[in-house]
Amino acid sequence: MAPKGPQRQPSQTQPQPATMAPQSPPRQQQTPQLPPTPSTPTTNQQDAIQPSASPSSTDYTSIGIRDNSITNLTSSDYESLGVLTLVALFVRLFRIYQPSSVVFDEVHFGGFASKYIKGKFFMDVHPPLAKMLITLAGYLGGFDGEFDFKDIGKDYVEPNVPYVAMRLLPAIMGVLTIPAMFLTLKAAGCKTTSAILGAGLLIFENGLVTQSRLILLDSPLIIFTALTALSWISFTNLHELGPRYAFTPSWWFWLASTGLTLGATASVKWVGLFTIAWVGSLTALQLWVLLADHATVTPRLWFKHLFARIFCLIVIPVTFYMAMFAIHFTMLVNPGDGDGFMSSEFQSTLNSKGMADVPADIAFGSRVSLRHHNTQGGYLHSHSHMYPTGSKQQQITLYPHKDENNVFLLENQTQPINWAVDESGNTSIPGPLAWDRETPEFIGDGSLVRLYHVVTDRRLHSHDVRPPVTEAEWQNEVSAYGYEGFEGDANDLFRIEIIKSLSDGSAAKSRLRTIQSKFKLVHIMTGCVLFSHKVKLPDWGFEQQEVTCAKGGTLPNSVWYIESNTHPNMNPAVVEKTNYRNPGFFGKFWELQGVMWRTNAGLVESHAWDSRPPSWPVLKRGINFWGKDNRQIYLIGNPLIWWASTLAVGLYLAFKGLAVLRWQRGCGDYGRSVVWRRFDYEIGGTVLGWGFHYFPFFLMQRQLFLHHYFPALYFAILAVAQIFDFATARIVLPGQWTLKDRPFIGRTGAVVFLAASIVVFGLYAPLTYGNTWTKSECARVKLMDTWDWDCNTFLDSYADYSLAVPSASGPKPTGAVAGPAPPVAEDPKMDVVVTPGGQVQQPMGDVVSGGLTEEKIEYRDENGNLLDEEQVKALEGKVSFSTRYETRTRLVDAQGNEVGYEGEGEAQGNEDAGGYGEGAGVAGTMAEGPEPVTEGGESGEASKSPPGNVDVAEDVRKEEWVEGVKATAEPEAEGVAATHGEL
Repeated sequence: MAPKGPQRQPSQTQPQPATMAPQSPPRQQQTPQLPPTPSTPTTNQQDAIQPSASPSSTDYTSIGIRDNSITNLTSSDYESLGVLTLVALFVRLFRIYQPSSVVFDEVHFGGFASKYIKGKFFMDVHPPLAKMLITLAGYLGGFDGEFDFKDIGKDYVEPNVPYVAMRLLPAIMGVLTIPAMFLTLKAAGCKTTSAILGAGLLIFENGLVTQSRLILLDSPLIIFTALTALSWISFTNLHELGPRYAFTPSWWFWLASTGLTLGATASVKWVGLFTIAWVGSLTALQLWVLLADHATVTPRLWFKHLFARIFCLIVIPVTFYMAMFAIHFTMLVNPGDGDGFMSSEFQSTLNSKGMADVPADIAFGSRVSLRHHNTQGGYLHSHSHMYPTGSKQQQITLYPHKDENNVFLLENQTQPINWAVDESGNTSIPGPLAWDRETPEFIGDGSLVRLYHVVTDRRLHSHDVRPPVTEAEWQNEVSAYGYEGFEGDANDLFRIEIIKSLSDGSAAKSRLRTIQSKFKLVHIMTGCVLFSHKVKLPDWGFEQQEVTCAKGGTLPNSVWYIESNTHPNMNPAVVEKTNYRNPGFFGKFWELQGVMWRTNAGLVESHAWDSRPPSWPVLKRGINFWGKDNRQIYLIGNPLIWWASTLAVGLYLAFKGLAVLRWQRGCGDYGRSVVWRRFDYEIGGTVLGWGFHYFPFFLMQRQLFLHHYFPALYFAILAVAQIFDFATARIVLPGQWTLKDRPFIGRTGAVVFLAASIVVFGLYAPLTYGNTWTKSECARVKLMDTWDWDCNTFLDSYADYSLAVPSASGPKPTGAVAGPAPPVAEDPKMDVVVTPGGQVQQPMGDVVSGGLTEEKIEYRDENGNLLDEEQVKALEGKVSFSTRYETRTRLVDAQGNEVGYEGEGEAQGNEDAGGYGEGAGVAGTMAEGPEPVTEGGESGEASKSPPGNVDVAEDVRKEEWVEGVKATAEPEAEGVAATHGEL
């Protein structure tokens, strides 16, 4: 694998050492055509370094290189390849129908197939190629997209999901890695025995088998990585055979094939970028060596080599990668849970998300909806629910969907004058609808406005009260305050500050324009700005996004714009209109890349089964995939193969260190021994691939898992077979005894090592396939304490499995988009203890005869950890305890009607609200809170007036159906409780 192009021998007596990829061995120069010069080796010099087995002196072939084209395989090679492939088929496809329920990240990648079929847009941190291939397999198998893959352990059989067809795609790809490994080793010049060994180790690697039998992305990633390595090594072999092979059809084929497979690798996961870096570094080395070849490479020819590589290794991969996203956008044309991640312009390209043209200019009295410029562009929103703390006034949130509760009316700070009634100008028109018949007055930069919430008759309001979640001194609560007929107070006033650098067009920089103007809303009384960030409200806020008023808030989170705009006195037929710009393919492509990058980087929360890179080469910990019916699937590698591959990498690194020391001491190893140089470059190129797929993970702070090491493992196994080949078929030791002359010993060693690997594979096969196992057998093979599968999952004997009762359980999937799902606060309403003597309606609506609820008190610290009685007693007098959640009892009769009981307070809230209030046992509060006294307001009087009747129950029903209020895409968990999350 040395770079091609003739390499002249340096004039110094000491040859140059190889770095990670050493210089090419010197080639034979054609003496009659190239007379000696001071920079050209003489014939005597060439003879001094030429091995006896070197090629002829007229073909410019690098020393130690022969034609290793995979088209030259013998019949025995094809027989070996066929047998290995059949064995791989059996190992990968054995009981592939087992388990017949959702396993680990099948939650995400199976769910994505459902969305592809339905055309619902989703956001994932991984490129689309593998997901689209899985969708194609499911579609051909008859999948209609109705199964949601929502939970681990969810049954496939009853809903008739063609899960086997979907699993077959990664399984077949896993099988194809076996011939790819065999052919790669043959292209690298290895003997058939070494190629069989490398392919055999790949067959019986437990971790790779587990990943290739499930609806996951790692098997497609590995096969495209393997095909890239095969194409590149085949191309390099042609490159080293001499200039006469350059630009031949086979040369172009392998170079273009490398680019195509690079594009496919990067289109599965961004880990493919590491493969690109590996090929790119070796390409740069080739071009560097060619640049020094004065004899056969002219400047014109060098640039031809350069442009050939640019086209094949850059243009082809980028085109392929972008083509996959073009197909992705073509398939996902409908709104889905992932569109909240995208900009408004992006969302407007989806079916039913497109918006009709709207009036461009905004006037006092306009009904508008405000969108946040950052954090996926949610709408400013309010609903008839109160904050449980702080002012206990009506909630203001950020909501990701269009809704009538997003509509606000823009009022001026003063009411318009009623000239028709009073010509003196001392009488104003009252109420928020006063501008409906007035000549529209456009809102300019610096105007003072009030935002009137049309549905609930309250105004956007802020004051010096801490927000309910982000209790920071620099943030104030934002609420909706008032009632129908209330004129408001000074804390309702905000100033429009247009951000000219973000606004589009000269008009949008001077006055408020729909979509085009980006602005801040500055609270007049406190100077804070309307602000939102990615903090979610608890269940009482329907997990919608928190809105606060921030003092010195960051610009991106303080920017807003108006999306919809209507005014009763504006004629839609004559006013200027505007709409979102169509971003086109390239705009959507680059936006999605940015969202994927930011989401991937945001997967920083810990996961139950994550691990860090230092633990991977030693196989310190695996991943629990699935558990059910006393069986378990746990991702763990074959320890013999895993540790042998790590040892092989370590062996080369030790050799490299020794080689550098010997070169520094002038030992001349690179000049005397062709095997020394070939070992350094060939194994070095493979170890370089391992390093590129391993060390970058040390720079990542995001969630990482054992399966991230699989591409590096492939290169490490490749290095095992190559080192074995050098040890048994190439290295000649001093004296009579050498393995090269005794092939029987090499074959015996390969058989023994492969047999041992098969035995170890069988020991851990129950975890790979989800087979029955016993506790004693499980404990016997648990070599490390950090291997954290639970042997108590299994039964004592195989006979006990026939008596076991089926059950369902499983670990949570990894995050694919925004990390694991956030922890959910315990709901005390679900902790109901039934005692004789009455009837109680349970939280889910069931009536339990003869029962009353008992009080249940738990003490927890600030982190939510449960405290026992001794810990509570030890803390008495040292800390204060406060009630955070409270459940109250509601009695119902036999028909389910609520009845009062002694001591019960009058429930706050009306019948239409379903009796929600203090007596109804609702978490939080529905009480109307008085406005704290602030300057310039008469809140004490205002709070005495009752609010208008609102349909709280309807608002509850409307809010609870929204699955997207979390503003997270499916992951991965890659939302994203998402491999999410992953590269």
